[in-house]
Amino acid sequence: MHIGSSDDPKAVKKQYKTSDGLNIRLSFHDTYSTNKLGYGNWLTSNYMNLQGLKVLEVGCGTGSLWVDHKKLITHCVRFVFTDLSEGMIQTAKKNIGEYSNIEYRVADIQNLDFEDDSFDVVIANSMLYHVPDLQKGLKEVRRVLKDGGIFYCSTYGENNFTDKLAEWFALENEELHFNHNFTMQNGGDILKKVFDEVEPVIYKDSFHITNVDHLIEYLSSLSSFKSIMSISVSKTREILAKHIVDGAIDLPKEYGMFKCR
Repeated sequence: MHIGSSDDPKAVKKQYKTSDGLNIRLSFHDTYSTNKLGYGNWLTSNYMNLQGLKVLEVGCGTGSLWVDHKKLITHCVRFVFTDLSEGMIQTAKKNIGEYSNIEYRVADIQNLDFEDDSFDVVIANSMLYHVPDLQKGLKEVRRVLKDGGIFYCSTYGENNFTDKLAEWFALENEELHFNHNFTMQNGGDILKKVFDEVEPVIYKDSFHITNVDHLIEYLSSLSSFKSIMSISVSKTREILAKHIVDGAIDLPKEYGMFKCR
């Protein structure tokens, strides 16, 4: 989950050049999310039966979503994992493995090197808000998607823990780089310009954080909170400590996905 990330393409590429920062964020969400189903499990539970289908994932990241769901992808006729980062593709290949029906490619959603009507399903998780020309990217998804196919895309909402933290640290707008290019609030209208049917689905969750140092490490991996890192660690810990109740910090989370046809 790439929360509150900058929409500067150069910053995004640097942020996701290797999987280290992403792994910190994924581990944090796994450890401190209150919904123990897990976001990844929830996402895959919403996907249609993929058996016998041709599937494309854009912005696959480390491929961690699929580590515990390999049966879903090995039963596909074809599954193509793509990412803008070569480093992410190499990590995904290690995490998922190599199978006769799986391909790994470096690719840009704005210029997909696939023929029209190539896939039954296209997946884009927590990445559309990074795309410089989002309409172009969505039109490319529609082009490679077969008629009657489905596009699954997940994102975060605008009422998230990042807003609460900004309030705690008294950060001004000019200090923040929250990326609201594609959220659960505005994503539906954006998608309806390209797709006929758009269905939003909300994932209910929150943070219950029992280790402040882990929260500080997590914040340091977010480009939107670099201004916090100019504060000393002790001061950061002091500010966060004011919000500890019964040994934990509770923060809201807002996530979901759109199912598009």
